[in-house]
Amino acid sequence: MADIANRAGVSRMAVSYALNGRAGVSEELRERIVRIAHELGFSASAPARELRGAVVQAIGLTMRWPSSTAFNVEVFRRELISGIQSELMQHRFGLALQSVADAEDELAVYRRWSSERRVAGVLVCDLETGDPRPAALEELDLPAVIIGGPLPGTTRLASIWSDDGRAIAEAVAYLAALGHRRTVHVGGPPQLLHSAVRSAAYGTACAAAGIEPVVVPADYTGEMGAQVTRRLLSGAPPPTAVIYDNDVMAVAGLGVAMEMGVRVPEDLSIVAGDDSALCQVVRPPLTVLKRDIAGYGAHAAGLLLDVVDGGAPGAVLDHAAELVVRSSTAPAPRH
Repeated sequence: MADIANRAGVSRMAVSYALNGRAGVSEELRERIVRIAHELGFSASAPARELRGAVVQAIGLTMRWPSSTAFNVEVFRRELISGIQSELMQHRFGLALQSVADAEDELAVYRRWSSERRVAGVLVCDLETGDPRPAALEELDLPAVIIGGPLPGTTRLASIWSDDGRAIAEAVAYLAALGHRRTVHVGGPPQLLHSAVRSAAYGTACAAAGIEPVVVPADYTGEMGAQVTRRLLSGAPPPTAVIYDNDVMAVAGLGVAMEMGVRVPEDLSIVAGDDSALCQVVRPPLTVLKRDIAGYGAHAAGLLLDVVDGGAPGAVLDHAAELVVRSSTAPAPRH
């Protein structure tokens, strides 16, 4: 099967699907693989077919949740998974969702899935600086799509990404136009590549607007969002505008501001990096960087199915978030 895969220029999983009459490969590719198998004299044994028949049509996804409650409220992960499942259902694929503690645990899951042929491919989230997962997946020859690419120097894995830097720059330009000069970006964990991209874009946009950039790393939880906001508002002078990387931290920051008697938006403008029902039902409703997260997940799943089907991997740029102005932002206070 490895010889057939090399000659056809596809993965061993695609060869397995083609020779066993399973969905997941095009008819043109199936015919080409079968022809090559005949030319090489390949004949699968009945026991081997039975073993391969145990492989389910599923896509794997691992996630590291910062706390036991984060998944219940964080809109990005919830809607991303919803979009992935919606796309997979249309192709009669299931989603194998596995919670992991760290990178080592995640790599062990990939190795198990690969050796036991549990999944046709995997979706990879939250790339980190020096991330070992792309190289490990290439070594396993496991089809994958990196959510949050593109990946410099990686040619065998597909990726899909959104221009986070452009969205942050739009938010900074909007606040600067309102007269804000003391702004803060409350980001995610600094080791995450998308956090680094957003923080760098924030710094560049601040420099263009003549604003001193202040970046405070956090962990996307409400607890950390509240803690950071309390420290910022207790400083002298406090910021007049804060951009939070997600909805949970922004809502927590709004709560702290109310507790401390800081008026939003008269004294403090707030921008949330994601939109959700939370951002819309609080008072005042929050200005957000809004994007179709479910569509992003569906697009990633569709891209992976294309790769499983024998398509060439590539880097796909998805739609960037757009600034939606609500009632949590206003001109900077004059004092």
